[in-house]
Amino acid sequence: MSDLINPGLVLLDRDLGESTESVIRALAATVHREGRASTAASLAADALAREAKNATGIPGGIGIPHCRSEAVTQATLVMARLAPAVDFGAKDGPADIVFFIAAPAGADQEHLKLLSKLARSLMKKPFVASLRAAQSPEEVVDIVDTALGLAPQPDDAAAAPTAATGTAAAGSSAATGPAATGADGSAATGTGGAAAGAAVAGASGATAASNAGTQAPTGTHAPLTESATSTAPDDAGARGPRRLVAVTACPTGIAHTYMAADALTNTAQEMGVDLQVETQGSSGATRLDPAVIGQAEAVIFATDVDVRERSRFAGLPYIASAVKRGIDEPREMIQEALEAADDPQASKVTGDGGEISAAVTGSEGWGTRIRKAVMTGVSYMIPFVAAGGLLMAIAFMIADPVLVAQQADDILATTTLGNLGDVSLAMYLGAVLFKTGNLAISLLVPALAGYIAYGLADRPGIAPGFAAGLVANFMGAGFIGGIVGGLLAGICAYWLTLPRLPRWLGSLMPVVIIPLLATLFAGGLLFLLIGGPIAAFMTWLTSLLAGMSGASAVTLGAVLGLMMCSDLGGPINKVAYSFAVAGLGAATVTNTAPQEIMATVIAAGMVPPLGMALASTVLGRKYFSAAERENGKTSWLLGASFISEGAIPFAAADPLRVIPASMAGGVITGALTMAWGVTSAAPHGGIWILPVVDGRWGFVAAILAGTVVTAVLVTLFKRIGNVKKHVGEVPGVPQTQQTVEV
Repeated sequence: MSDLINPGLVLLDRDLGESTESVIRALAATVHREGRASTAASLAADALAREAKNATGIPGGIGIPHCRSEAVTQATLVMARLAPAVDFGAKDGPADIVFFIAAPAGADQEHLKLLSKLARSLMKKPFVASLRAAQSPEEVVDIVDTALGLAPQPDDAAAAPTAATGTAAAGSSAATGPAATGADGSAATGTGGAAAGAAVAGASGATAASNAGTQAPTGTHAPLTESATSTAPDDAGARGPRRLVAVTACPTGIAHTYMAADALTNTAQEMGVDLQVETQGSSGATRLDPAVIGQAEAVIFATDVDVRERSRFAGLPYIASAVKRGIDEPREMIQEALEAADDPQASKVTGDGGEISAAVTGSEGWGTRIRKAVMTGVSYMIPFVAAGGLLMAIAFMIADPVLVAQQADDILATTTLGNLGDVSLAMYLGAVLFKTGNLAISLLVPALAGYIAYGLADRPGIAPGFAAGLVANFMGAGFIGGIVGGLLAGICAYWLTLPRLPRWLGSLMPVVIIPLLATLFAGGLLFLLIGGPIAAFMTWLTSLLAGMSGASAVTLGAVLGLMMCSDLGGPINKVAYSFAVAGLGAATVTNTAPQEIMATVIAAGMVPPLGMALASTVLGRKYFSAAERENGKTSWLLGASFISEGAIPFAAADPLRVIPASMAGGVITGALTMAWGVTSAAPHGGIWILPVVDGRWGFVAAILAGTVVTAVLVTLFKRIGNVKKHVGEVPGVPQTQQTVEV
């Protein structure tokens, strides 16, 4: 028996609720009950986070939720046959067969290959049919073990699978061997796992082998058979088979990566197309041969993550989409790729060595692309700010803050570690730390602009984006100028990648022409038209903030607190945070307004997870499920570390109660922090930056006040809604692991 699944991990004909979330939580609880996960709540949270990126339903009434998780202690499969079926996002309707794949964060290659092979088996109709017909959990385990090639084989039949398939297990590099004739006279060709498909299908073994034979392992091609070529266009014989290549990849790299590869390969055979697929998954990948890429007419990217080494496909027309479309609509994708190959105006892969990302596939509107690009810029900017801000904060701790800020340049210009003169060692080290941190923070705007442009145009946008950010810095346009400059540079760079150009000219585009023209475009507009007004606005805003006191400062704090708690790490939260960190570098001994804003943002951002932790573990335990109470324990640490996302599991389950309560607490904390004049020289860190917070007891008191308000309100809201009565029992799952259904 495989160590991946046992009868205790099989749930037959169970009602696990009416939503994807309830099913996943029940399956995660099953993994925990079998001793294969440290906590059900953490595993469910990781699986739901993966599900939120892309639905895991596939055609045929199948759901395949999966994730890697630190909570998983042993690679595990859970199979559920649902009654009633639940919608997992497949186009053809809800799923009644669900396989939950739970992989440890550091899963070994052998387990990853088995998990991936199981996912590929779900593309075979006989395998799925046998699961629907199984009468006991033990029978399901035998079916799965057979499909994975782990079931014991009779000695006299040991050679049969090799003779029938002529290939290795799925995921290895092999070529399909000659057709073998079965006992009933039918031909069977295939790859590894074909014999398994025959075994589980019983009397229809030859048919199963034939169906399974359409699958090609990683890095191999779909061979043309007589039946396949008969469906090809009439001129196929004259021009030869159409040749395509494809890359499939998903965030987890366990299931969808390989299922999309099989769906594309199977369909290519039916269409008479020679298609070779490279799977960039967790269980390894066999790179496509450069000669194969050179013979291809076009490339298909069915990916949810960046394509590794995209430059290998430079010059090829391409189509790109989410990996799930490769499973749901393989025929349409292949047809679109063939049309792109015949279209002289089709978009082609550039030779810059960059990555294919969702921002440049054309699968999203410009509004979504711009929002994601700005979020990308903020995420790349934060490390510059965190490193610089913390270094400056440490400098203020070991040396006189006023003197080190005023004299750092002079100290470093006239002294060295070996020749300190009249300068103390503490002051010299403080000057080193302060200047290093100050220089790191000075990269804030260029990094923001550079990576916004990267989010829109990939690598061709980085250099123009950084240049636009430096122009914004020079003109005093601040972070708003950086955002505008990054968008201008990224859009221009993206447009310049679109025209179809001769190969000799295309090779110059990413390293010479695009940086030149995009930099000129973005920098010129900032200098000539946009930068001045933005700089004037930033000067006015800075003066306004510096002059804020009393009631106006409290109002600003309340607004910032509201923004930080409105979407728990989303765009509104990031706008408030970016506003705070962008101004931090302008703080001086006499102008502490930027540091007050920074302290306010940090304090308010800690409130939602801390409030949910207090409510679920202390004040309102009876209104929360055991899984949510487990999440609450984790939220104490997340909140203390200024990770607002710690409240997301609660908000996802009950947004109408959790988010308003969080926003109310954030308003209280923000207003109090500004009213008490709390300042922070550090841009991140939560409670751990107390040593560099001025007014630390006010900081702590404001956080506690907001936390209590949030916890009391969410508990009250749940009590008014009588949430307790909605705590129902999931069949087959112990009551201690139930989930609240609101």
